[in-house]
Amino acid sequence: MSTSYSLPLSATCTAAKSAATMPICIRYDHHDQSHCWNHDKNNKSKPKTMMTNSASIMMTTSASSAYPLFRNQLTKDSSRHHFYQEALKTARQKFTQEISFQSKDKDISLAKALLYVAAEDEAFMGYNREMDARSLMNERKNVSAMPDAQDWNHLDQMPLAGKSIPEWLTVLDTIAKEVEAELVYRDIGCHLVQVLEAVNVVLFELRGFKRSPVLVDSKYSYLHSVLSTGCGSAILLSIIYIEVCRRLGLNIVGSRVGEDFLIWPQTGYPEELFKVTAGHSLFAVVNGRCVEDPRSMASDLNGNSLLGLEIATKRDIIGIALANMIRLHWKRASRSNHGLMLTSPLRHVYNADENLKKMSNSNVPLLRPRDLRLAIMASERLLILQPHNWALRRDHGMMLYYNREYGKAVQELSICMAFAPEEEAEVLEPFVEKLHLLRLEASWKSLGHAGQLTVP
Repeated sequence: MSTSYSLPLSATCTAAKSAATMPICIRYDHHDQSHCWNHDKNNKSKPKTMMTNSASIMMTTSASSAYPLFRNQLTKDSSRHHFYQEALKTARQKFTQEISFQSKDKDISLAKALLYVAAEDEAFMGYNREMDARSLMNERKNVSAMPDAQDWNHLDQMPLAGKSIPEWLTVLDTIAKEVEAELVYRDIGCHLVQVLEAVNVVLFELRGFKRSPVLVDSKYSYLHSVLSTGCGSAILLSIIYIEVCRRLGLNIVGSRVGEDFLIWPQTGYPEELFKVTAGHSLFAVVNGRCVEDPRSMASDLNGNSLLGLEIATKRDIIGIALANMIRLHWKRASRSNHGLMLTSPLRHVYNADENLKKMSNSNVPLLRPRDLRLAIMASERLLILQPHNWALRRDHGMMLYYNREYGKAVQELSICMAFAPEEEAEVLEPFVEKLHLLRLEASWKSLGHAGQLTVP
Protein backbone atom coordinates (compact mmCIF):
# COMPACT_ATOMS: atom_id res chain seq x y z
CA MET A 1 0.00 0.00 0.00
CA SER A 2 1.52 3.34 -1.01
CA THR A 3 1.64 6.37 1.21
CA SER A 4 0.75 9.74 -0.26
CA TYR A 5 1.94 12.86 1.40
CA SER A 6 0.85 16.47 0.88
CA LEU A 7 2.84 19.50 1.95
CA PRO A 8 0.70 21.53 4.36
CA LEU A 9 2.09 24.83 3.10
CA SER A 10 -0.45 26.96 1.25
CA ALA A 11 -0.23 26.98 -2.54
CA THR A 12 2.75 24.63 -2.44
CA CYS A 13 3.44 24.36 -6.12
CA THR A 14 2.91 28.09 -6.75
CA ALA A 15 5.18 29.05 -3.87
CA ALA A 16 7.79 26.53 -4.92
CA LYS A 17 7.74 27.76 -8.52
CA SER A 18 8.26 31.29 -7.29
CA ALA A 19 11.14 30.04 -5.16
CA ALA A 20 12.61 28.27 -8.17
CA THR A 21 12.67 31.48 -10.24
CA MET A 22 14.26 33.58 -7.54
CA PRO A 23 17.57 33.25 -5.68
CA ILE A 24 17.07 30.78 -2.87
CA CYS A 25 19.90 31.66 -0.56
CA ILE A 26 19.39 34.62 1.75
CA ARG A 27 22.30 36.99 2.12
CA TYR A 28 23.00 38.41 5.51
CA ASP A 29 24.99 41.64 5.52
CA HIS A 30 26.52 42.89 8.75
CA HIS A 31 27.80 46.45 8.77
CA ASP A 32 30.06 47.45 11.61
CA GLN A 33 29.01 50.68 13.21
CA SER A 34 31.70 53.32 13.22
CA HIS A 35 32.73 54.52 16.63
CA CYS A 36 34.74 57.55 17.63
CA TRP A 37 36.35 58.27 20.91
CA ASN A 38 35.03 61.36 22.68
CA HIS A 39 37.77 63.33 24.32
CA ASP A 40 36.84 64.41 27.83
CA LYS A 41 38.15 67.90 28.33
CA ASN A 42 37.64 67.73 32.08
CA ASN A 43 40.33 65.09 32.38
CA LYS A 44 42.80 66.87 30.17
CA SER A 45 45.97 67.73 32.00
CA LYS A 46 46.88 71.40 31.82
CA PRO A 47 50.58 72.33 32.03
CA LYS A 48 51.28 75.13 34.45
CA THR A 49 53.80 76.79 32.11
CA MET A 50 53.79 77.33 28.38
CA MET A 51 56.09 74.86 26.60
CA THR A 52 57.81 76.13 23.50
CA ASN A 53 59.65 72.97 22.66
CA SER A 54 57.68 71.16 19.95
CA ALA A 55 58.69 67.74 21.23
CA SER A 56 57.41 68.60 24.69
CA ILE A 57 54.11 69.78 23.26
CA MET A 58 53.73 66.51 21.34
CA MET A 59 54.51 64.48 24.45
CA THR A 60 52.01 66.45 26.54
CA THR A 61 49.29 66.09 23.90
CA SER A 62 49.98 62.38 23.53
CA ALA A 63 49.89 61.74 27.27
CA SER A 64 46.73 63.81 27.80
CA SER A 65 44.84 62.07 24.97
CA ALA A 66 46.08 58.53 25.59
CA TYR A 67 44.60 58.20 29.06
CA PRO A 68 40.99 59.05 28.11
CA LEU A 69 41.35 56.67 25.16
CA PHE A 70 42.50 53.90 27.48
CA ARG A 71 39.80 54.73 30.00
CA ASN A 72 37.04 54.74 27.37
CA GLN A 73 38.33 51.44 26.00
CA LEU A 74 38.14 49.92 29.47
CA THR A 75 34.60 51.27 29.86
CA LYS A 76 33.52 49.62 26.61
CA ASP A 77 35.37 46.41 27.51
CA SER A 78 33.64 46.45 30.89
CA SER A 79 30.26 46.78 29.17
CA ARG A 80 31.02 43.89 26.85
CA HIS A 81 32.44 41.92 29.78
CA HIS A 82 29.17 42.47 31.65
CA PHE A 83 27.16 41.44 28.58
CA TYR A 84 28.96 38.10 28.32
CA GLN A 85 28.23 37.44 32.00
CA GLU A 86 24.55 38.14 31.43
CA ALA A 87 24.55 36.11 28.20
CA LEU A 88 25.86 33.08 30.09
CA LYS A 89 22.92 33.25 32.49
CA THR A 90 20.32 34.05 29.85
CA ALA A 91 21.42 31.26 27.49
CA ARG A 92 21.23 28.68 30.30
CA GLN A 93 17.80 29.99 31.35
CA LYS A 94 16.45 29.83 27.80
CA PHE A 95 17.84 26.33 27.33
CA THR A 96 16.21 25.23 30.60
CA GLN A 97 12.89 26.77 29.57
CA GLU A 98 13.03 25.14 26.13
CA ILE A 99 13.52 21.61 27.50
CA SER A 100 11.35 22.12 30.59
CA PHE A 101 9.40 19.05 31.66
CA GLN A 102 6.37 21.31 31.96
CA SER A 103 6.38 21.58 28.16
CA LYS A 104 5.10 18.89 25.82
CA ASP A 105 7.83 17.09 23.97
CA LYS A 106 6.36 18.00 20.58
CA ASP A 107 6.64 21.70 21.45
CA ILE A 108 10.41 21.54 22.03
CA SER A 109 12.57 23.00 19.26
CA LEU A 110 15.74 20.97 18.81
CA ALA A 111 17.31 23.83 16.88
CA LYS A 112 16.59 26.47 19.50
CA ALA A 113 17.81 24.29 22.37
CA LEU A 114 21.13 23.53 20.66
CA LEU A 115 21.62 27.13 19.53
CA TYR A 116 21.21 28.21 23.16
CA VAL A 117 23.90 25.66 24.04
CA ALA A 118 26.18 27.21 21.43
CA ALA A 119 25.38 30.73 22.64
CA GLU A 120 26.28 29.88 26.24
CA ASP A 121 29.60 28.33 25.22
CA GLU A 122 30.37 31.26 22.93
CA ALA A 123 29.58 33.70 25.77
CA PHE A 124 31.95 31.75 28.02
CA MET A 125 34.77 31.92 25.48
CA GLY A 126 34.00 35.58 24.73
CA TYR A 127 34.10 36.37 28.44
CA ASN A 128 37.54 34.83 28.72
CA ARG A 129 38.77 36.69 25.65
CA GLU A 130 37.63 39.96 27.21
CA MET A 131 39.34 39.11 30.50
CA ASP A 132 42.59 38.46 28.62
CA ALA A 133 42.21 41.73 26.73
CA ARG A 134 41.55 43.71 29.91
CA SER A 135 44.60 42.19 31.56
CA LEU A 136 46.71 43.25 28.60
CA MET A 137 45.29 46.78 28.71
CA ASN A 138 45.97 47.02 32.44
CA GLU A 139 49.53 45.78 32.06
CA ARG A 140 50.39 48.03 29.11
CA LYS A 141 48.46 51.27 29.23
CA ASN A 142 50.23 52.56 26.13
CA VAL A 143 49.05 49.62 24.03
CA SER A 144 47.04 50.51 20.95
CA ALA A 145 43.30 50.26 21.40
CA MET A 146 41.88 47.08 19.92
CA PRO A 147 39.55 47.37 16.93
CA ASP A 148 36.10 48.10 18.22
CA ALA A 149 33.48 45.41 17.84
CA GLN A 150 29.77 45.71 17.38
CA ASP A 151 27.85 45.95 20.64
CA TRP A 152 24.98 43.57 21.43
CA ASN A 153 22.25 44.29 23.89
CA HIS A 154 20.48 40.93 23.76
CA LEU A 155 21.39 37.26 23.55
CA ASP A 156 19.53 36.90 20.24
CA GLN A 157 21.79 39.59 18.76
CA MET A 158 25.05 37.90 19.70
CA PRO A 159 26.71 36.50 16.56
CA LEU A 160 27.54 32.82 16.25
CA ALA A 161 29.88 32.41 13.27
CA GLY A 162 28.51 35.64 11.83
CA LYS A 163 24.78 35.06 12.35
CA SER A 164 22.44 35.51 15.30
CA ILE A 165 20.18 32.77 16.67
CA PRO A 166 17.11 34.00 14.72
CA GLU A 167 19.20 34.13 11.54
CA TRP A 168 20.39 30.54 11.98
CA LEU A 169 16.76 29.49 12.40
CA THR A 170 16.04 31.33 9.14
CA VAL A 171 18.75 29.22 7.46
CA LEU A 172 16.71 26.11 8.28
CA ASP A 173 13.62 27.84 6.86
CA THR A 174 15.58 28.58 3.69
CA ILE A 175 16.67 24.96 3.30
CA ALA A 176 13.03 23.87 3.54
CA LYS A 177 12.12 26.34 0.79
CA GLU A 178 14.93 24.95 -1.33
CA VAL A 179 13.38 21.49 -0.97
CA GLU A 180 10.07 22.87 -2.25
CA ALA A 181 11.86 24.43 -5.19
CA GLU A 182 13.60 21.13 -5.91
CA LEU A 183 10.24 19.34 -6.04
CA VAL A 184 8.93 21.81 -8.62
CA TYR A 185 12.18 21.79 -10.62
CA ARG A 186 12.01 18.01 -10.94
CA ASP A 187 8.29 18.26 -11.78
CA ILE A 188 7.32 15.61 -9.26
CA GLY A 189 4.49 15.29 -6.82
CA CYS A 190 4.45 15.16 -3.06
CA HIS A 191 4.77 11.44 -2.43
CA LEU A 192 6.63 10.60 0.75
CA VAL A 193 9.56 8.98 -1.08
CA GLN A 194 9.91 11.92 -3.48
CA VAL A 195 9.89 14.48 -0.68
CA LEU A 196 12.63 12.64 1.19
CA GLU A 197 14.68 12.29 -1.99
CA ALA A 198 14.38 16.04 -2.51
CA VAL A 199 15.53 16.66 1.07
CA ASN A 200 18.56 14.45 0.40
CA VAL A 201 19.39 16.28 -2.83
CA VAL A 202 19.30 19.68 -1.14
CA LEU A 203 21.19 18.67 2.00
CA PHE A 204 23.81 16.27 0.68
CA GLU A 205 24.27 17.32 -2.96
CA LEU A 206 23.43 21.00 -3.34
CA ARG A 207 24.61 22.10 0.13
CA GLY A 208 27.21 19.37 0.53
CA PHE A 209 26.49 18.27 4.10
CA LYS A 210 28.60 15.33 5.18
CA ARG A 211 29.28 13.31 8.30
CA SER A 212 32.68 13.75 9.87
CA PRO A 213 34.09 10.24 10.49
CA VAL A 214 36.30 11.32 13.41
CA LEU A 215 35.46 14.44 15.39
CA VAL A 216 38.58 16.19 16.65
CA ASP A 217 37.35 19.78 16.43
CA SER A 218 34.67 20.71 18.95
CA LYS A 219 33.07 23.19 16.56
CA TYR A 220 31.52 20.29 14.64
CA SER A 221 29.45 19.55 17.74
CA TYR A 222 27.62 22.89 17.51
CA LEU A 223 24.56 23.27 15.29
CA HIS A 224 25.49 26.66 13.86
CA SER A 225 28.97 25.41 12.91
CA VAL A 226 27.51 22.41 11.08
CA LEU A 227 25.08 24.66 9.22
CA SER A 228 27.98 26.96 8.35
CA THR A 229 30.61 24.39 7.31
CA GLY A 230 28.39 21.49 6.17
CA CYS A 231 30.42 19.05 8.26
CA GLY A 232 29.36 17.60 11.60
CA SER A 233 28.49 14.64 13.77
CA ALA A 234 25.84 12.13 12.72
CA ILE A 235 23.45 13.23 15.48
CA LEU A 236 23.60 16.88 14.40
CA LEU A 237 22.99 15.97 10.75
CA SER A 238 19.98 13.96 11.93
CA ILE A 239 18.75 16.98 13.88
CA ILE A 240 19.06 19.20 10.80
CA TYR A 241 17.14 16.57 8.80
CA ILE A 242 14.39 16.46 11.45
CA GLU A 243 14.15 20.26 11.62
CA VAL A 244 13.95 20.69 7.84
CA CYS A 245 11.27 18.00 7.51
CA ARG A 246 9.31 19.53 10.39
CA ARG A 247 9.14 22.76 8.41
CA LEU A 248 7.68 20.75 5.53
CA GLY A 249 5.07 19.19 7.80
CA LEU A 250 6.74 15.78 7.79
CA ASN A 251 7.26 14.08 11.17
CA ILE A 252 10.62 12.31 11.48
CA VAL A 253 11.31 10.03 14.44
CA GLY A 254 14.52 8.36 15.56
CA SER A 255 16.12 5.77 17.79
CA ARG A 256 19.61 4.77 18.86
CA VAL A 257 20.66 1.45 17.32
CA GLY A 258 24.09 0.33 18.44
CA GLU A 259 26.53 3.16 17.72
CA ASP A 260 24.17 4.80 15.22
CA PHE A 261 21.21 7.12 15.63
CA LEU A 262 18.68 6.27 12.93
CA ILE A 263 15.78 8.38 11.73
CA TRP A 264 12.76 7.63 9.55
CA PRO A 265 9.39 9.17 8.66
CA GLN A 266 6.57 8.20 10.95
CA THR A 267 4.21 5.99 8.97
CA GLY A 268 1.59 3.35 9.64
CA TYR A 269 3.20 1.07 7.08
CA PRO A 270 6.83 0.58 8.17
CA GLU A 271 7.37 -2.20 5.61
CA GLU A 272 7.24 0.49 2.91
CA LEU A 273 10.46 1.96 4.29
CA PHE A 274 12.38 -1.20 3.32
CA LYS A 275 11.11 -1.64 -0.24
CA VAL A 276 14.07 -1.32 -2.59
CA THR A 277 13.60 1.21 -5.39
CA ALA A 278 16.43 2.20 -7.74
CA GLY A 279 18.83 0.11 -5.69
CA HIS A 280 18.05 1.65 -2.30
CA SER A 281 15.31 1.40 0.31
CA LEU A 282 13.65 4.52 1.67
CA PHE A 283 15.21 3.72 5.05
CA ALA A 284 18.66 3.76 3.42
CA VAL A 285 17.86 6.99 1.58
CA VAL A 286 17.23 8.73 4.89
CA ASN A 287 20.09 7.24 6.96
CA GLY A 288 22.84 6.74 4.43
CA ARG A 289 25.54 4.09 4.23
CA CYS A 290 25.34 2.73 7.79
CA VAL A 291 22.08 0.95 6.95
CA GLU A 292 23.77 -1.06 4.18
CA ASP A 293 26.97 -1.73 6.13
CA PRO A 294 26.87 -5.41 7.29
CA ARG A 295 29.02 -4.45 10.30
CA SER A 296 26.26 -2.13 11.56
CA MET A 297 23.31 -3.29 13.65
CA ALA A 298 21.15 -1.09 11.43
CA SER A 299 21.65 -3.49 8.51
CA ASP A 300 19.57 -6.15 10.30
CA LEU A 301 16.49 -3.97 10.69
CA ASN A 302 13.20 -4.57 8.87
CA GLY A 303 9.62 -3.38 9.15
CA ASN A 304 8.81 -5.63 12.11
CA SER A 305 11.97 -4.94 14.13
CA LEU A 306 11.58 -1.21 13.48
CA LEU A 307 8.29 -1.29 15.39
CA GLY A 308 10.14 -2.73 18.39
CA LEU A 309 12.58 0.17 18.67
CA GLU A 310 12.10 2.74 21.40
CA ILE A 311 11.39 6.10 19.80
CA ALA A 312 13.64 8.82 21.15
CA THR A 313 11.97 11.92 22.52
CA LYS A 314 13.29 15.34 21.63
CA ARG A 315 14.79 15.52 25.10
CA ASP A 316 16.55 12.21 24.40
CA ILE A 317 17.96 13.58 21.14
CA ILE A 318 19.26 16.71 22.87
CA GLY A 319 20.76 14.46 25.53
CA ILE A 320 22.64 12.42 22.91
CA ALA A 321 24.08 15.61 21.42
CA LEU A 322 25.17 16.84 24.87
CA ALA A 323 26.71 13.47 25.79
CA ASN A 324 28.76 13.57 22.58
CA MET A 325 29.83 17.10 23.46
CA ILE A 326 30.99 16.02 26.94
CA ARG A 327 33.08 13.19 25.50
CA LEU A 328 34.71 15.45 22.91
CA HIS A 329 35.52 18.28 25.35
CA TRP A 330 36.89 15.78 27.89
CA LYS A 331 39.04 14.16 25.23
CA ARG A 332 40.48 17.55 24.30
CA ALA A 333 40.92 18.56 27.94
CA SER A 334 42.87 15.39 28.81
CA ARG A 335 44.92 15.23 25.61
CA SER A 336 48.22 15.65 27.44
CA ASN A 337 47.33 12.81 29.87
CA HIS A 338 47.14 9.83 27.55
CA GLY A 339 44.74 7.15 28.75
CA LEU A 340 43.30 9.26 31.57
CA MET A 341 39.68 8.39 32.29
CA LEU A 342 37.14 10.26 34.38
CA THR A 343 36.99 7.36 36.82
CA SER A 344 40.76 6.72 36.95
CA PRO A 345 41.12 8.07 40.54
CA LEU A 346 38.51 5.56 41.73
CA ARG A 347 40.80 2.62 40.95
CA HIS A 348 42.34 0.74 43.89
CA VAL A 349 40.29 2.74 46.37
CA TYR A 350 40.15 -0.13 48.81
CA ASN A 351 43.79 0.40 49.79
CA ALA A 352 42.84 3.41 51.90
CA ASP A 353 46.18 4.14 53.53
CA GLU A 354 48.14 4.04 50.30
CA ASN A 355 45.64 6.17 48.40
CA LEU A 356 45.39 8.74 51.17
CA LYS A 357 49.13 9.29 50.81
CA LYS A 358 48.92 9.50 47.03
CA MET A 359 45.84 11.68 46.88
CA SER A 360 46.83 15.32 47.18
CA ASN A 361 46.20 18.58 45.41
CA SER A 362 49.56 18.38 43.63
CA ASN A 363 48.75 14.94 42.21
CA VAL A 364 45.58 16.03 40.39
CA PRO A 365 46.43 15.89 36.66
CA LEU A 366 46.67 19.21 34.86
CA LEU A 367 44.06 19.46 32.13
CA ARG A 368 43.20 22.12 29.59
CA PRO A 369 41.04 24.47 31.67
CA ARG A 370 38.85 25.85 28.87
CA ASP A 371 37.93 22.44 27.45
CA LEU A 372 37.36 21.05 30.94
CA ARG A 373 35.02 23.91 31.80
CA LEU A 374 33.11 23.39 28.53
CA ALA A 375 32.74 19.69 29.40
CA ILE A 376 31.43 20.63 32.86
CA MET A 377 28.93 23.07 31.32
CA ALA A 378 27.65 20.39 28.92
CA SER A 379 27.36 17.98 31.85
CA GLU A 380 25.36 20.54 33.85
CA ARG A 381 22.87 20.85 30.99
CA LEU A 382 22.56 17.09 30.63
CA LEU A 383 21.87 16.79 34.37
CA ILE A 384 18.92 19.13 33.89
CA LEU A 385 17.54 16.54 31.47
CA GLN A 386 18.60 13.49 33.50
CA PRO A 387 18.77 14.50 37.19
CA HIS A 388 18.55 10.89 38.44
CA ASN A 389 21.26 9.48 36.18
CA TRP A 390 23.78 8.38 38.80
CA ALA A 391 26.54 7.57 36.29
CA LEU A 392 26.24 11.01 34.73
CA ARG A 393 26.35 12.66 38.15
CA ARG A 394 29.40 10.58 39.09
CA ASP A 395 31.20 11.73 35.93
CA HIS A 396 30.16 15.32 36.63
CA GLY A 397 31.57 15.09 40.15
CA MET A 398 34.82 13.67 38.82
CA MET A 399 35.17 16.55 36.36
CA LEU A 400 34.72 18.97 39.25
CA TYR A 401 37.46 17.06 41.09
CA TYR A 402 39.81 17.44 38.14
CA ASN A 403 38.92 21.14 38.08
CA ARG A 404 39.89 21.34 41.76
CA GLU A 405 36.39 22.34 42.84
CA TYR A 406 36.53 19.92 45.74
CA GLY A 407 33.52 21.23 47.65
CA LYS A 408 31.21 20.89 44.64
CA ALA A 409 32.74 17.52 43.79
CA VAL A 410 31.98 16.19 47.28
CA GLN A 411 28.40 17.44 46.98
CA GLU A 412 27.77 15.87 43.55
CA LEU A 413 29.40 12.54 44.41
CA SER A 414 27.46 12.35 47.68
CA ILE A 415 24.20 12.83 45.75
CA CYS A 416 25.39 10.21 43.27
CA MET A 417 25.86 7.68 46.06
CA ALA A 418 22.18 8.05 46.96
CA PHE A 419 21.12 6.92 43.46
CA ALA A 420 23.93 4.52 42.57
CA PRO A 421 23.73 0.73 42.95
CA GLU A 422 25.13 -0.53 46.24
CA GLU A 423 28.36 -1.88 44.74
CA GLU A 424 29.04 1.46 43.01
CA ALA A 425 28.32 3.40 46.18
CA GLU A 426 30.85 1.24 48.04
CA VAL A 427 33.51 2.27 45.49
CA LEU A 428 32.63 5.93 45.75
CA GLU A 429 32.41 6.17 49.53
CA PRO A 430 36.15 5.97 50.39
CA PHE A 431 37.00 8.34 47.56
CA VAL A 432 34.46 10.89 48.77
CA GLU A 433 35.85 10.64 52.31
CA LYS A 434 39.38 11.31 51.06
CA LEU A 435 38.12 14.07 48.79
CA HIS A 436 36.49 15.68 51.81
CA LEU A 437 39.84 15.61 53.62
CA LEU A 438 41.48 17.10 50.53
CA ARG A 439 38.94 19.91 50.60
CA LEU A 440 39.68 20.57 54.26
CA GLU A 441 43.40 20.59 53.53
CA ALA A 442 42.90 23.10 50.72
CA SER A 443 40.89 25.32 53.08
CA TRP A 444 43.58 24.91 55.75
CA LYS A 445 46.31 26.09 53.39
CA SER A 446 44.18 28.96 52.10
CA LEU A 447 44.15 30.33 55.66
CA GLY A 448 47.94 30.59 55.57
CA HIS A 449 48.77 27.41 57.45
CA ALA A 450 51.78 25.42 56.29
CA GLY A 451 52.14 21.68 56.16
CA GLN A 452 49.62 18.94 55.66
CA LEU A 453 46.44 18.75 57.70
CA THR A 454 46.43 15.66 59.89
CA VAL A 455 43.47 13.96 61.43
CA PRO A 456 44.02 12.40 64.88
